[in-house]
Amino acid sequence: MSPDEIKVVKASWAKVLPISDQAAELFYARLFDVYPEVKPYFKGDMQAQGRKLMNMIDTAVNNLDDLDPMLDAIRSSGKRHAGYGVKAEDYDKVADALLWTLEKGLGESFTEEVKDAWVTTYTALASVMQSQTGR
Repeated sequence: MSPDEIKVVKASWAKVLPISDQAAELFYARLFDVYPEVKPYFKGDMQAQGRKLMNMIDTAVNNLDDLDPMLDAIRSSGKRHAGYGVKAEDYDKVADALLWTLEKGLGESFTEEVKDAWVTTYTALASVMQSQTGR
């Protein structure tokens, strides 16, 4: 990730953070509507799951300048997700739902530059997670 991409992701995330509860609801609604096959991965309180998701994204975004201290946590998350049965193609489904959610939440602020920066960021993080699954 370039310094400019990091700056773009951080600036756009700052606009989403105040509406993070709604963003989480949008994300999961989109994910389950378009990809119902992933719903069995999720058990329990979806509001709590949404808060976990938003906290995870917030932590990652805030540490994009130096991800090294977070790599072990990202790898551990990848192992847990593999244990839930998450497959490589499921990461693309999450990316799709995330980009859609960002587009809805940011409106006109969701430019090609913002989209591209988020794609780069998500791809980098997801590849670390997937490296732990052997898939």
